[in-house]
Amino acid sequence: MSTWSRLKRSLSAMFGGIIEKTEDPELILQHTIREMRDRVPDLNNSVAQVMATERLLAKNKDRLEQQVVDLDSKIKASIKMGRDDVATAYIGQLQQSQLDLQRTGQQLEHATLASKQALKARDNYVLQMQRRTAEAMQLINQSKQAKLQEQLAQTMESFQIGDDASTFNEMRDKIDRRAAAAEAKMQLGSASVDSQMHEIEREAMDMQLQDKLLAYKQSMGLLPNSTTKPFGALKSGDEEHANDHGRALLNE
Repeated sequence: MSTWSRLKRSLSAMFGGIIEKTEDPELILQHTIREMRDRVPDLNNSVAQVMATERLLAKNKDRLEQQVVDLDSKIKASIKMGRDDVATAYIGQLQQSQLDLQRTGQQLEHATLASKQALKARDNYVLQMQRRTAEAMQLINQSKQAKLQEQLAQTMESFQIGDDASTFNEMRDKIDRRAAAAEAKMQLGSASVDSQMHEIEREAMDMQLQDKLLAYKQSMGLLPNSTTKPFGALKSGDEEHANDHGRALLNE
């Protein structure tokens, strides 16, 4: 292989790769669809010209047919009038008209066939364009979906699931510790309040019992009305009697 061929191959491979990377399938397909649609008006104009030629030949044929009929009538009228010279002139025109009619008929047949072929070609092109357009739209949708998948893949690659998972676990442990501490404080607070309430209730009951005991002692004359003596200053018998009344009161 020559040096030029190798260089040409290298340049083709290099620039071909660059062009392929810069090509956007969606833009290329959309441009192709627009080009196909832009050809339709030109194709319609071509078909219209073929059909116009066919109709023009058809009108010429009708005119030549009528001309042949008129010349035939004139020839017959000239012969009846004894004007053979005029009849001969009309016969010459009739032959030319018949020749033109034959040629025009052949041209009309070709033009009719050409019109049918042009219409068929136009219809086939439109059908192919519609099919290509639907296929292109499907490919464009696939290209868009591929782009979304590529973006999602890039996002997933940049998304570090391990770091976020550790953050969630750390926050969960922190919240659990705070909840446990708050629950413990509530339990301690309720226990402290309950113990204080029980202590107050016991103190109040003791005070009530002492008041009732003093009231019994006063009613029994064991204590003066204005002066309260210590409980140890009572006689032993009185003390035992007062204790029996106090126990009986507690039992009640």
